[in-house]
Formats: sequence, C-alpha cells, structure tokens
Amino acid sequence: MPHGGTLGFCLVKSPAGVFSGTRLVIEFGTMKITRRILAVLVLLLAPLTLLLAAQKPHKMHSKTTKYIAYVGTYTSKTGSKGIYSYRFDTTTGRLTDGAVAAETADPSFVAADASGKFLYAVNEVGEFQGQKSGAVSAFSIDQTTAKLTLLNQVASKGAGTCYVSLDKTGKFVLVASYDSGNVAVFPVQKDGSLGAATALVQHTGTGADKERQEGPHAHWIEVSPDNRFALAVDLGLDEILVYKFDASKGTLTPNDPPFIKLAPRSGPRHITFHPNGKFVFLTSELNSTVTALSYDAKKGVLRALGTLSTLPKEASGHNDTAEIAVSPSGKFLYVSNRGHDSIALFAIDPAQGTLTWTGDFSTRGRTPRHFTIDPSGEFLLAENHESNTIVIFKIDPTTGGLTPTGQTVENPAPVDITFVAAR
Repeated sequence: MPHGGTLGFCLVKSPAGVFSGTRLVIEFGTMKITRRILAVLVLLLAPLTLLLAAQKPHKMHSKTTKYIAYVGTYTSKTGSKGIYSYRFDTTTGRLTDGAVAAETADPSFVAADASGKFLYAVNEVGEFQGQKSGAVSAFSIDQTTAKLTLLNQVASKGAGTCYVSLDKTGKFVLVASYDSGNVAVFPVQKDGSLGAATALVQHTGTGADKERQEGPHAHWIEVSPDNRFALAVDLGLDEILVYKFDASKGTLTPNDPPFIKLAPRSGPRHITFHPNGKFVFLTSELNSTVTALSYDAKKGVLRALGTLSTLPKEASGHNDTAEIAVSPSGKFLYVSNRGHDSIALFAIDPAQGTLTWTGDFSTRGRTPRHFTIDPSGEFLLAENHESNTIVIFKIDPTTGGLTPTGQTVENPAPVDITFVAAR
C-alpha cells in the first residue's frame, strides 16, 4: 500500500465487450485493483501464507528414546543364566540396569514382536524333550520390570537352532537350524505362545569344503520387506534359498528360481536388506567377504552385483565373519570379523547398490559374534562373545565411522541384542 494511502471498496460496471458483470475495485490511494488482478495476487501470496502458517508453534509427536535391550547368550559353560535385560537411552547411548530377564538354556538369538508384548528365543541345544532338536521359547514382556515370563516352548524341528525372526504381521515365527540344515515356521497364538509348526523344509546337498560343508547348514531366515517371500541362507550349500511365503497360512513354497548359487567355499551366513528394498547384502563366513545383490521384489529374484573382502590387505590369521547390518540412512554397511575382531565399514552406492570398502574398527574385545545398530541409528553395540563384553560406539552420520563412547558393559557370552520400545 502506498505510504499515506487510503483503502476503499466500490462496485463498478464493466465496459461492454471487455468484462461482463460487476467488478470489485479495491482502491489504495490513487491505485485501483480489479477483482481479476486481486485473484492473481492471492495466488502469488498463497505460498507465503502457507510458509508463515507452517512457522507457527505446534505440538510435535514425541520421539521414543527409552528402550529395553534384551541380550541373548550362550549358557553352556559360560556362567550365563539366560536372557539379560538393560535399559537403553538413545539420547545418551548408555546401557544401564542390567539384570537377568529369564533363565533359559542357550537362548542365542532373540526377536521381539512390534507390539513390544512378546519375545521369542531359540534354544540352541542338542536335545529337547528327548528329541534331537533345539527349541523355540515364547515369553511375555513386563514393561515395568523388563522381566520375561515363559509362555511355552516347542521343539524347533531341527538341531542346532541358531536364528529366529518374525514375519511382518507378527503372526508367525521363523527359525533356522544349523546342524540339521532346515527351516521352520510356527504360528503365534493370541496369547503370544507358539502353536504347531505350519512349515518345515529340509535342505539337501553338500558344498566344496568337506569339513564345514559336509551337509546343509541353514543359518538365517527372514521375510522380505513386503512379506511375500522368505529368504534363507545356507552355509553348507553356498546358497540363498527363496521361498514364497503365505502370510495367511505360514507356509513356504520354493520360488522360481528356488535359490541363487554363490562362490564355492564361501559359506554364506547372514543377509540384510537395504532400506529401499532394492538391494540385499550378504556376508560369507568361510571366505570373509561381503556380496551386494540386486533384489526383484515382484519376483523374489536375486542377482549378484559384486563381492569384496571384509578384511584390510595387511590382515593375517584365521577369520570368520558373523553379523551384517545397513545403517538406517542406507549410506553404510557394517560387517563383523571374528578373528580380526573388527567391524568392517562399506559405503553404499544408493543407485547401483555397489559397495566401497572404507575402513575397519576394532571391537575392543574378542569374537564379535553379533552387533546391532540402535533404533535411533546413532549408536552401534558390538557383542564380544569370548571377552564377555558389549562395547558401545557412536556412529558418525557423515562418514559412518565408529568412535567408542567409553562404555563397556560386562555380560556373559553375549550373542544377540534386540530392542523393545519402553512404554
């Protein structure tokens, strides 16, 4: 508005043949603006109006920062009593209030459902209820005390059961058994307990390494991000097997093709999906490598893109890889080395899925059988199985590098950690 001008309104008739009907005229001093020009001004000023509105104070949704961290362990000859619980604060990255959550035999891997009400553990034992089988245990979670109450145990239908996960609906638990080389699916009942197996698939064949690959050794199984397929990794066969997963029945049917063959004597162990769902990354235990693969989500088909060593060139001595994880940002990939006792870091090309080795970081302990990235994506917790420690690192969001926070937690024979949001 011109300085000192006056604001006035009037209605005038449009000249014939120019605009029909009545025009609104806004008068700023000596300047008149027609209704049509005003409409243009409103459109031009709309983005500014929205910007100003967005800057008004408003209530934000609270971000969860408090978690319960459950630690699976080996109990045989280690002094461990079972599953341990801690409180974890993502603002400080500290583990506190350690305690025994449940006494159970060799609960090596644990997984919690999305509701935070139930936790499932494999019991990596050689015999269960007179059978040559491991077991799967179902627990209810007490959010106040973090204690676990056993709901039931079922035979895993395989020996040396070493991995457990849930499908995306939380209605089925999937397990892999290393010694017997098979995978199974169990339904979750309304009370969180486990029912009779809905699927049991026995792998067959051998690998090139006569000592470690004398038969199948299923080591990992999880469903795809869309819950349509289940991928299983078999160390003994040098294969990633792909199954069609029926989320209504909990059944597994071989996909077409049913597997992807990997390099002989590689010994694949664990895989992880990229957040975009287009790529899969595999660590192979026997040859200490990481392989990037493309993933066709519609067909459930994998294609290898390239393989790199997880060790620096100067590394010597025996080494087995163990765990693998992608940062929530999708920028970085981490793999643990047992023997070299380090976490290898790779940069991920988000468009191609290819990897670049960028360094490694000591886990400050022996035999990092597992590690996990906390829910905030800011911390990495490395479980050093043979030195009985959990070491916490801060993740550099720019480089992916790891810096010890200074906290090392004593825990007997730690194998796996899963987080449950505290309520």
